[in-house]
Amino acid sequence: MVNLLLFPGQGAQKIGMGKDLADAFPAARDTFAAIDEALDAPLSRIMWEGPEEVLQQTHHTQPAILAHSAAVLCLVRDRLDPVAGAAGHSLGEYSAYVAAGALSAVDGVRLVRRRGELMHQAGRLRKGAMAAVLGLATAAVKQACAAAVVGDEVVVAANLNAPDQTVLSGDPAAVERAGAACKAAGARRVLPLKVSGAFHSPLMAPAAPGLAEALRQAAFREPAFPVVSNAAAEPVRSAAEARRLLGEQLTAPVRWVECVETLATLGPGARFVEIGPGTVLGGLLKRILPDARYCSLGTASDVERFLS
Repeated sequence: MVNLLLFPGQGAQKIGMGKDLADAFPAARDTFAAIDEALDAPLSRIMWEGPEEVLQQTHHTQPAILAHSAAVLCLVRDRLDPVAGAAGHSLGEYSAYVAAGALSAVDGVRLVRRRGELMHQAGRLRKGAMAAVLGLATAAVKQACAAAVVGDEVVVAANLNAPDQTVLSGDPAAVERAGAACKAAGARRVLPLKVSGAFHSPLMAPAAPGLAEALRQAAFREPAFPVVSNAAAEPVRSAAEARRLLGEQLTAPVRWVECVETLATLGPGARFVEIGPGTVLGGLLKRILPDARYCSLGTASDVERFLS
């Protein structure tokens, strides 16, 4: 069976993530140990024991989610062939490059930890906010953003997650005004998100030079299969293109609906497989492509069923 791989982003983390994999599979345990050693930090202990406020820090959250996906990958990679393509949501795009062999798991976690540090620093330079808008078309959300801007404030549609689910990002006052406008336009709910900055918005620009340098230094190889870029919603087939578009992704919207639609064209009728913590992307997939085949590989029991 042909597979299309999906990798979750920030928001999928929770205390205890991946511990069942480490307990059940020595290879997963070794993956977590290698990542801890590479980071010179007890990432796995933070993942399994917390405390919550430490795991939620961006520079821990991002490598934790990639580590979880990498632990699953080491167990199922041989059984996933053939893979027609992959996509990941925000930091999950880095996990997708790990799956495609363009980055090692160790290089991937080092890179996303640096990305998380830079994003956190940008958030401290200029406080930002994000909010999820549910039950309103993306076009109406974009109109609300345009009407909510005052002076040099910024608010943009940052995550285009589903036809009726979009995330706002920008200056707190502008996000609040845009959220109110979305409610007035008929949004079912507007939910503030717990984040340390206005991700995927122009407010992340101060992090761009540092990320570009980290991407330049990372040992990228040519991906074994295409990875659909968040920023361009197009398949990436070279290391140079991967570096460039991952840099652009920092301040660009996550065009997730288009990413999923593009991914589907790479493997018509293929099965979508979500690899990592949670099933958020599976829920979005149902809203984008209701008839798509899907399975989740995030827990030890998921992996055991898949391998049996």
